[in-house]
Amino acid sequence: MTNPEKLSPLGRRLLDRRGFLHTAGLSTSALALSSLLQKDGLLASENTAAFGKNPIRPVIDPSQPYAARPSHFPMPAKQVLVIYLPGAVSHVDTFDYKPELAKLHGQKPPGIPEVTFEGPTGNIAKPFWDFKPRGETGKMVSDLLPNLAKHVDDFCFFHALTTDTSAHPQGENFMNTGFTMEGFPSFGAWVTYALGTENEELPSFVAINDPRGMARSGKNNFGNGFLPAAFQGTDFSATTPPNNLRRPESLTAAADRGTVELLQRLNARHLEKYPGDADLAGRIASYELAGKMQTTVPDVMDISGESAATLKAYGVEGGSKLRGEYAQNCILARRLLEKGVRVVQLFNGSDPSGGNGITNWDSHSDIAKTHAMQAEIMDQPTAALFADLKQRGMLEDTLVVWATEFGRMPFLQGNGTGRDHNPSAFTCFLAGAGVKKGYSYGESDEFGFKAAINPTTVYDFNATLLHLMGLDHERLTFYHNGIERRLTNVHGHVIKDVLA
Repeated sequence: MTNPEKLSPLGRRLLDRRGFLHTAGLSTSALALSSLLQKDGLLASENTAAFGKNPIRPVIDPSQPYAARPSHFPMPAKQVLVIYLPGAVSHVDTFDYKPELAKLHGQKPPGIPEVTFEGPTGNIAKPFWDFKPRGETGKMVSDLLPNLAKHVDDFCFFHALTTDTSAHPQGENFMNTGFTMEGFPSFGAWVTYALGTENEELPSFVAINDPRGMARSGKNNFGNGFLPAAFQGTDFSATTPPNNLRRPESLTAAADRGTVELLQRLNARHLEKYPGDADLAGRIASYELAGKMQTTVPDVMDISGESAATLKAYGVEGGSKLRGEYAQNCILARRLLEKGVRVVQLFNGSDPSGGNGITNWDSHSDIAKTHAMQAEIMDQPTAALFADLKQRGMLEDTLVVWATEFGRMPFLQGNGTGRDHNPSAFTCFLAGAGVKKGYSYGESDEFGFKAAINPTTVYDFNATLLHLMGLDHERLTFYHNGIERRLTNVHGHVIKDVLA
């Protein structure tokens, strides 16, 4: 018998009446069962994130994407200041005291690799600056950072941090976005996506670039990735306002206001015609914020009203030109936090093509000179910013993060004057709301070469930061390309020992 339809026996069976009724009956029964289970609340209402937990996605009104939203659980931190130092600060020359380095200075003991990131290795080198006990806790800090050293009793150090890469672009990406690849949301974007902001006239997330320019990974350090564009950091500095902010001289203030009011009426009418268009509502909200920024940003950038004592404390005058400009950025950071900006990211170091210790902390040669130059720029203004926040009572609800992408080796490079990248041990610290004071978590080995006690991953570090902001890092997700994405991927644990 011929088979003109070229159907298999199974295919023919599905076409006969009895087979059709059998299949349809089973399908209908399954649909009915699903409906009953859902009605009784016995079906999971959402996709599950890692570890079987249901995601917590913020409910966001597209017309008000920046509106304040509740945290997952109560925590004292409501705002966060991230001070990021591109180039990799040497932990063994700053906060991680290793007396064994002095004993083995000039030697090459067993266990030192022959080659690291940039080539052949040299001998063990003692710190280039003397360490001294500081504060009531007696924390050992080097003379490289005498101003920050005064505040160690308020700091919570992570001394056994590790990272997955020894390259700067990937290291910056990993620390700031949780992934070494590009295209993922930054920490600041995740926080503002979850919490919005209390301020209605400034961005919820501001990135203040170094006076010398952007860091190696550029806007990826404060980008929104696959989150809605509203949550990308807005970048400007004390000397570089946002583009196209100023009103053209040919346009009067009255005409400018009239134009804005007309646009608001037209946008409102347009939105009435398309009430369900989230993208349109989001664009209108961003334009309205831009209009408000025309008056609020120049005001917050104007530090002429700051007292002479404040300007002196920050080091605006009397040092290098770069220190003065960075000091102004530190004052801007405090003023933004005062205005209620949720996340402020302050950069100390730049150069997308590499800095070699000149434009950032990447000291592969002449570390004694290049780290000293960076410290002159960073130390006094950063310490003054912290002291100012404390004096104003702002640390009660502000979390401060001081971070870099990895550390530097306890031995010199083959050139005998610089230290190479060290992804196996580095130091960052926290301060402010919700954090223990005068505390150190984890230890590197006797040389500062590898994390030895309580090794801490970048995933753990970011999980802890989100927790301090009242956010569950396992449940704060965004559904993207079939995956419940999160800042910590499928890793990370909150370091509860550092919580106050």
